[in-house]
Amino acid sequence: MYSVKVDDKLVHPTKVVCIGRNYLEHIKELNNAVPESMVVFNKPSTSVTSSLASTHGGESLHYEGEICFIVSKGKLSAVGLGLDLTKRGLQSQLKQQGLPWERAKSFDGSAVFSRFLPLNNIVIDELEIELFINCVRVQCGNVKQMMYSPNDILKELTTYTTLCDGDIIMTGTPQGVGEIHTGDVFLSRLKHAGQTLIEIEWLAN
Repeated sequence: MYSVKVDDKLVHPTKVVCIGRNYLEHIKELNNAVPESMVVFNKPSTSVTSSLASTHGGESLHYEGEICFIVSKGKLSAVGLGLDLTKRGLQSQLKQQGLPWERAKSFDGSAVFSRFLPLNNIVIDELEIELFINCVRVQCGNVKQMMYSPNDILKELTTYTTLCDGDIIMTGTPQGVGEIHTGDVFLSRLKHAGQTLIEIEWLAN
């Protein structure tokens, strides 16, 4: 329970560490200010799932597709795809009140993951995510567009927190986020130098 697969091995993260506002175009689409430093928030292990929900507690959810990494022995060891699910209306209310985002971001089932692949012979700077909904591409972003690279993120996180083996880092989402509707078919691809490494489909329920 609350696990992801690296090849055929089950890994149980103790937490998911997420980076917000890491793509400039996504910052613009949500009318957010460009942060002066890295925006970080956590999701608990109970957020980890492989199924996609369109609502939680009666509230509609928004998707954010992300390139994700597993940490092992203090290093990035594997890569996969993830969806950071958000209660956007609640998040907006909390932001307006100057309150933390956890209630809008860290609920059970809010971190949807594909399988992960070891980073053997993978150049991190050549990684790209594509996300299609009902055959229409809605998101596309690559590591080179990030304000903070995955290794820079790892270095920053280790200045204040311990990353246990199996913990997951979500590196932020490119522009094109939106609401999930019941019955939507999500197809996401992780590419490396133009070649597809992972392809996964989720049906929103």
